[in-house]
Amino acid sequence: MYIKPSGNYWCGRIDSKTDPLSYRFHQQVKLLDLTSDMEDEGIGKSFGLIGFKCDEGVRRNQGRRGAAKAPEAVKQTIAKLPWHLPMDANLFDTGDIECIGENLEAAQAELGKAVSQLLCKGVTPFIIGGGHETFYGHYLGVREYLGPDVSIGIINIDAHFDMRPYGQQTSSGTMFKQILDQDHNCGYLAAGIQKLGNTSALFETAHKYNVSYIVEEQLSSLDTSGALKQLNDFAEKYDTLILTLCTDVINSSFAPGVSAPSPFGLEPKIVRELIRHIVSKNKTISFDVCEVNPDFDHDHKTIALAANFIVEGLMNFNK
Repeated sequence: MYIKPSGNYWCGRIDSKTDPLSYRFHQQVKLLDLTSDMEDEGIGKSFGLIGFKCDEGVRRNQGRRGAAKAPEAVKQTIAKLPWHLPMDANLFDTGDIECIGENLEAAQAELGKAVSQLLCKGVTPFIIGGGHETFYGHYLGVREYLGPDVSIGIINIDAHFDMRPYGQQTSSGTMFKQILDQDHNCGYLAAGIQKLGNTSALFETAHKYNVSYIVEEQLSSLDTSGALKQLNDFAEKYDTLILTLCTDVINSSFAPGVSAPSPFGLEPKIVRELIRHIVSKNKTISFDVCEVNPDFDHDHKTIALAANFIVEGLMNFNK
């Protein structure tokens, strides 16, 4: 299921071959094969991009397929953006995990191994989904790396709780219930929740599991101080934070290329503010962006947003 990184993604305009201040990402990214090259890579500030080519969870959740194509499209867009990280920072393309057929659980386990491997080498994982089922593999890797005793606060920027029952099968709508059922050393906060994106039963489930949440209206107002305080209070309770972004939280006029478009979603600048705020915390260990669907995008709007959000995360990480 592991696909080695390819230099084909990393090309674009060159303003200068000698002036570092003119570099773009494609001039700085290095390829890192997880099957052979993992020796002392975490020297200095190091990040690893890994794609999760999977939308089997979306299919199971009766959503629009196509998110499996996102890692390639997002990497190609990041490649063309200007480099604003410190010149001694390392950014690696570490390849992709591909879900073969309907083998979602095996793909999630494979992603977990890759995430844990990066963390063990001092490389911060930035995961490009894939459907939001990506997050379960992301979580597995962080938990494997940390061990059972470290408390984890999960922050999900999303219109949906993704806490559906999973008695028959897991999907892109079940991950957070799966995690809270099996890991009692985790807490969960969802930011951007929409009433029309969740049934009353899902709100009841969230209350039963003591899930903290911030509704879309709190984040759409001019004053987000209350929402940021709620995020800060949540973060204080945990040893480590994981951040995940489902791009269907964004208003569909800005992000049409998602599995479940949202007419009342957030504006991109609000999402950027949340990402900057959360990744800047020293407790934050990793970040993923999910549900970008190139098949339904218009003029690369959603792909461009995802690429920019990832770069914002890189620039502001643990500041």
